[in-house]
Amino acid sequence: MTDVMPLPDTALVTLWCRANEARRSDAIIDDPMAIRLVDSIDYDFSKFALPAERQDLALRALAFDDGTRRYLSTHPRATVVALGEGMQTSFWRLDAAGVGHEFRWLTLDLPPNIELRQQLLPDSPRMSTCARSVLDFSWMEVVNPEDGVFITAEGLLPYLEPAEALNLIGECARRFPGGQMMFDLPPKSQAWLSSRPRLWKALRGDWPRTPFSLTVGELARLADTVPGVRAVHDVQLPRGRGLVFDTLLPKAQGRPLYRPLRRWVGVNWPTIASLTLLEFDS
Repeated sequence: MTDVMPLPDTALVTLWCRANEARRSDAIIDDPMAIRLVDSIDYDFSKFALPAERQDLALRALAFDDGTRRYLSTHPRATVVALGEGMQTSFWRLDAAGVGHEFRWLTLDLPPNIELRQQLLPDSPRMSTCARSVLDFSWMEVVNPEDGVFITAEGLLPYLEPAEALNLIGECARRFPGGQMMFDLPPKSQAWLSSRPRLWKALRGDWPRTPFSLTVGELARLADTVPGVRAVHDVQLPRGRGLVFDTLLPKAQGRPLYRPLRRWVGVNWPTIASLTLLEFDS
């Protein structure tokens, strides 16, 4: 088995949740590569003490798959840029989902994470990697925008400082006209808690701070405040399993009180208040 010391818990917990969900007989996600990864690395996943039935991170992954699939349906030869990809396995899910086999994939992450991916995951001639920080915008020079660009930032932006996250969004909009970008954010309460180190430490321990979040109104205003952003779409979480994720949440997402309520409490789950898709000017 492979040691995963360089990999942060933020990447491992999402991997564990997807693999755990994919093992179920009534799984909401088909992710054999996630199962393969969990079985191949030497790590005590029990330290996360998460409920076995937790669905939110698998549903988030499915939402990103759906957004990527829609873009690829009209840009079949596009490049998907996965920012801070960690141990995500989106390429293989999409490659098996009937969207064609012409799209290209660029994984952008820090060198230790890229090295581990190269050790554990299979190669593909349509996949490439870039071992840099997302804030080192020289990575954009590696991307060929000719056939379209779809940028994913799954579980990434909350860990950036607000100015860093907004600068990243703005630079993506400037450099990739006609492209799209999808990201998720936690509720404002997470960002508020993150600004109080002692309280954060008491409640969240050593988990990395999440200083960046935007309200529903602030997200909508990105089309007016960030040059190059043409449209902002609020993305609903897919249907899951059970009373909350299959019945209550799908009904709540269309109600008038849902959007303002999730500003602080994160109705989808405490870690996911919004899923947002940006369209860039052509």
